[in-house]
Amino acid sequence: MNSLLINYTNMKKFFFPMLAAAFLAAGCANSPKELSAGIRSENLDTTADKGADFYQYACGGWMALNPLTPEYARFGSFDKLGQDNIKRLNDLIAEIASTQHEAGTEAQKIGDFYNVAMDAERLNAEGCEPVKAELQRVAEITDVKEIAALMGEDLYDIFFQVYVDADIMDAKRNLMQTYQAGIGMGNRDYYFESDDKMIEIQGEYLLHIEKMFKLAGYTTLQASEAAQAVMMIERQLALAHFSQTQLRDSYANYHLYTVDSLKASFPGFCWDTYFATLGCADVKEISVSQEEPIRKSIEIMNTTRIEDLRYYMQWRVLSAAASYMSDEFATEKFNFFGRVISGRQEETPRWKRAVSMVDGSLGMAVGKLYCEKYFPAEAKTRMETLCANLLKAYGERIDNLEWMSDETKAKAHEKLSTFYVKVGYPNKWEDYTALEINPAESYWTLVKRVSKFNTARSMAKITKPVDKEDWYMNPQTVNAYYNPTTNEICFPAGILQYPFFDMEADDAFNYGAIGVVIAHEVTHGFDDMGSNFDKDGNYANWWTEEDKARFNERTKVMEEYFNGIKVNETMYANGKMSLGENIADHGGLQVAFHAFKNATAENPLPVKEGFTPEQRFFLAYSNVWAGNIRPEEIVRRTLTDVHSLGKWRVNGALPHIAAWYEAFNITEEDALYLAPEKRVSIW
Repeated sequence: MNSLLINYTNMKKFFFPMLAAAFLAAGCANSPKELSAGIRSENLDTTADKGADFYQYACGGWMALNPLTPEYARFGSFDKLGQDNIKRLNDLIAEIASTQHEAGTEAQKIGDFYNVAMDAERLNAEGCEPVKAELQRVAEITDVKEIAALMGEDLYDIFFQVYVDADIMDAKRNLMQTYQAGIGMGNRDYYFESDDKMIEIQGEYLLHIEKMFKLAGYTTLQASEAAQAVMMIERQLALAHFSQTQLRDSYANYHLYTVDSLKASFPGFCWDTYFATLGCADVKEISVSQEEPIRKSIEIMNTTRIEDLRYYMQWRVLSAAASYMSDEFATEKFNFFGRVISGRQEETPRWKRAVSMVDGSLGMAVGKLYCEKYFPAEAKTRMETLCANLLKAYGERIDNLEWMSDETKAKAHEKLSTFYVKVGYPNKWEDYTALEINPAESYWTLVKRVSKFNTARSMAKITKPVDKEDWYMNPQTVNAYYNPTTNEICFPAGILQYPFFDMEADDAFNYGAIGVVIAHEVTHGFDDMGSNFDKDGNYANWWTEEDKARFNERTKVMEEYFNGIKVNETMYANGKMSLGENIADHGGLQVAFHAFKNATAENPLPVKEGFTPEQRFFLAYSNVWAGNIRPEEIVRRTLTDVHSLGKWRVNGALPHIAAWYEAFNITEEDALYLAPEKRVSIW
């Protein structure tokens, strides 16, 4: 899946969230009400040279007005909307939690889960008690054969994981699939980069592990031994892990096995025990998405001292539970992952963490309440109309492509015509009847119960066809996504707000903000990954050989351009890893501008607030990415996030858009100027 902003790779679901904007308005220019320009002058820095740093020109005022607070590693206009949304959710959830509800109802589960999460006194009194039994269980493991049961029953991020999703070769059926896992720092590069900063982080990670074990009651010697064992095992795992770039190759991450052939090809692991404890003993086939990490995991299990394996597994328990135990554990986890890795100075307030946990656990139940209060039916209808306008414009762009043959154009139109559009909220809501939330149990126990509920729900899909009505985001989420196996674009209600959409603003603003987001998600169906999937969601080639070669030549221009972007004094952007998102931004801008011109062709918009309609389009787009970011977070995101940094989604994207040059009179004298032959030209 591809999203606008957030990196969903670790969700194991191949989709494309955009991190951005949902689109709502269509035909605003026909409203009898005088609509505004939508551009807020305080967001601009008109003293900046727009031809040298358009990001500063369009967003400098916003950045000055919204400095980073200690809580954040990055804070942008997108994050600001997210924080406004979490306040709304807190109002809804806290009100429910203030009264008693009938046992088993969604209200009871929401309220009790929130109250347990907010009970700092109880959490601190419990200390590490919630995990003692689990740590002891691991300590009693004497044979590697017992590890499979632990992995299947308790679902920790140990060695590797499994999930259920559409078979990319037969997208109508669900298939069990594996995913590399088991490394605490999340990304392989943190274990092997050898510059001074990375060496410092590796040292801090060792200290973090030691401190966590000491908090759990281990001696200083035991804690030191544990840290060394964990780092040794995680380094071995990381060495075999696919990079973020490799994970983007769908075909290279697909290896279909029968269960019998799986056992023969990956011996040394008790697969039958693992599947049985997962609740899917009757599974017949599985895709081993990344083969080498699985082989390495099994090798480690069978060649490492049992004492070291115990330390590693106990560490995964402690690390998973830390945020849901006493302040000592939560603070220590924040000190490493918040301060060291991201540069944050202050932990997120407890109420925000509680709301986020309830939202992530009972999201559809919360979403129903959210949509009833904040998302009117007319907004859903208007959004669907705008999506239709963008899809129409995309078809026109396809027709006008000089580099693509009629044969491939016909296939592209077929795919475009089958896009499934989801707006606001699902047609059916999740059933949480089977999820028990007992407030007498510890917070960590409830978190595990949610995890098991989600796993059971996922495993139950193995024998069922893919349900296109499933949503991969909650309605209140501030994001959007494209999913290639269902060929769907989804725009949850949470993102249909300023700065992505403004009911009081005209089409120049709304097509520049929300319109680009819609077209961004559509473009994911035609980026370097999505273009490998046909109209039915199957991984299949629908291109002529010549057209595919021309497409690859054009995407290579984008890759090399971003490879040349320096994000700090020593680090460059990763053009290959971020290629899909950069293509989607490019296509989003091209198609949305085309749709904007269509929408205003008969009734051109006037100059407002000193800006032409075309200028307002590009300012609206740029304001979506306004934000401040810490140096540590620049490094982390450059290593781990398939999305380019906000600054480069503006300064890196706009120099490839001819209409931007015309709108702001950008010439060869300007630093951002790119000669036409060096610009990307795809969709």
